[in-house]
Amino acid sequence: MKNVKGFVFDAYGTLFDVYAVTALCEQLFPGKGPALAQLWRVKQLQYAMMRSLMGRYRDFWQLTEDGLVYACQSLGLELTGDRRARLLEAYLTLAAFPDVRPGLEALRKRGVRLAILSNGEPKMLEAAAHSAGIAGLLDRVISVEEVKIFKPSPRVYGLAPERLGLGSAELGFVSSNSWDVAGAASSGLRALWIQRSVAEPPEELGFGAERVVHAITDLPPLLGS
Repeated sequence: MKNVKGFVFDAYGTLFDVYAVTALCEQLFPGKGPALAQLWRVKQLQYAMMRSLMGRYRDFWQLTEDGLVYACQSLGLELTGDRRARLLEAYLTLAAFPDVRPGLEALRKRGVRLAILSNGEPKMLEAAAHSAGIAGLLDRVISVEEVKIFKPSPRVYGLAPERLGLGSAELGFVSSNSWDVAGAASSGLRALWIQRSVAEPPEELGFGAERVVHAITDLPPLLGS
């Protein structure tokens, strides 16, 4: 990948650990924390894809709240105004995975451009990047808000080369979500999959990753010496 001049990263699940909210979920709903965090994430993604198909866009902050409300109702949990506010606030300060900052710093030293391309709403992404201490390492934070449709729409992936001024062959798209990798590859980007769980198989969508890595720190060596 010696001709790669930039990397674009998915945010949630790739840079930021969406299950970092589990501890707060457990604190507020003892014995139900893991179930709530998992169902919340499932509905968040499901609503994004459903609304894209329906042509009824709502930004990711609203979908995150909608997913939380559904998950609590499904599990029979009382979501008071205070609990709702605390859980949503946690999404603005999600912890980054341990490999994120050192990996991005190493890529910066190699002179490549770095950006986020995410379903997230701009203020959500900016807050999370600042909280994780990586905002200064990024050239751009690109949100689907610009096109008002969610991944894996080709319109979303097309934003990456446009905003960074690079050709598709010069740009690597990195995600821990295999379906996201397939969407990027289908759209002509050089897709790399961070397989954070070695037991997870790739999606059967006909568009695989050019490379499979297990951490962002695995990326710099791919650029050669």
